[in-house]
Amino acid sequence: MENPTPHPADALTVSEAAQRIKRAVESLGKNIRIRGEISGIKRHAASGHVYFDLKDENAVLNAVCFKFNAAKITFVPSDGQQVTAIGRLTTYEKSSRYQIIVENLEPLGAGALLAKIEERKRRLAALGLFDAARKPPLPFLPEVIGIITSESGAVLHDIMTRLEARFPRRVILWPVAVQGEAAAAQITAAIEGFNRFVPGDPALPRPDVLIVARGGGSIEDLMPFNEENVVRAAAASRIPLVAAVGHETDVTLIDHAAARRAPTPTAAAEMVTPLRSELQRQLAVTAARLPQLLRQILERRQLYLHVLAAKLLTPDAILANKWQYFDGVCEALPRAWQQYTQKLSLRLQQFGQSLPNPQNRVDRSQDRLRSLERALAAALRARHLSAQAAQHNHQEKLAMMAENLQKTWENYRVRLRPSVVDELGNEILAAAALRPQQKFRLSFKDGQVTAISDKISLN
Repeated sequence: MENPTPHPADALTVSEAAQRIKRAVESLGKNIRIRGEISGIKRHAASGHVYFDLKDENAVLNAVCFKFNAAKITFVPSDGQQVTAIGRLTTYEKSSRYQIIVENLEPLGAGALLAKIEERKRRLAALGLFDAARKPPLPFLPEVIGIITSESGAVLHDIMTRLEARFPRRVILWPVAVQGEAAAAQITAAIEGFNRFVPGDPALPRPDVLIVARGGGSIEDLMPFNEENVVRAAAASRIPLVAAVGHETDVTLIDHAAARRAPTPTAAAEMVTPLRSELQRQLAVTAARLPQLLRQILERRQLYLHVLAAKLLTPDAILANKWQYFDGVCEALPRAWQQYTQKLSLRLQQFGQSLPNPQNRVDRSQDRLRSLERALAAALRARHLSAQAAQHNHQEKLAMMAENLQKTWENYRVRLRPSVVDELGNEILAAAALRPQQKFRLSFKDGQVTAISDKISLN
């Protein structure tokens, strides 16, 4: 019996088939972990999404990591890197491809360690632990050198041999494990312990420089020198620290935090000490040149003194102008004094001429007094004649009036008469009594005036 022919309405469309496949693939679940090698990685410039393939020997799986998930990846993925992709499987219908939507990536093996170290390096660098400004300089010739390394093995022997050949110094060894789980803690304790030493202690002085060293090895062997506690201790060390870990191509995080990085332990010994034979040679050369240098210095100083001496003036040259000025002042002083006295005499003469003649004033006052006296005498006579005919009491009143008038006249005469006295206080009654250029004082009612007599002329 033959099967009936399927009706076209029972057939799936391409889109329906793609959707069924998509649901079937996605039903495998979320957080699928797929291990493989990255190939053909590229980042879309506009969207920021990352596209790549995961492959192994037999298969290839498309992968896409959208921008918001790519920003959370702690390392930079690259071609050939072994990783574990974590995400969900799905399909892309337009190209009939299945793929993984990556939500996170984890590096495998050495790649994982490198990614971890790189992430730690970025974080510690952002904290300023690798800044050059915080790294102290190495001393030129340390008295004491502290070494942090294993007490067994070739590293310590190489360092000591090189120090002995260059410039023997006192060495203090702090033995530590340089690999394994305990190594990071021991190296940290050694760096911090050396920094706690007391400078100048004769028994156990604090070193002037530290060397942290070990030989080469795998990235796993060198991991103690990438641990954060070791890096922080190296960055915080007050003693200059030289990191000499691994071979020249090996770089660990302690190299970035140390004051200096040495490619090998032997090179570290060369960094911290000068070459004694070279110093001795330089000293001999300097000692041979010293007399010549001193002679050159003295010659330059003498030449400089000669130049200064030529510019200096002699005492006679310095005083010459001063003496000339002094002579000029001495010559001008008598003339200036004579002019001053003449000017002062003229001013006094002018002042004396402006004063009124006291004798003229006295004469005028006396004339007025005589006129008053005559008038008074006439009045008294008339009164006397009339008084004879008057009563006796009238005579007494007239006599009293005459007496009062006499007193008034005397007071008036005294007040009108100016007082003229010489320097000794003797009264001068006549102009003829004055000598030429004689000082005298005039006393008036409202004050005194001192004057000097000019030529005596009687008016």
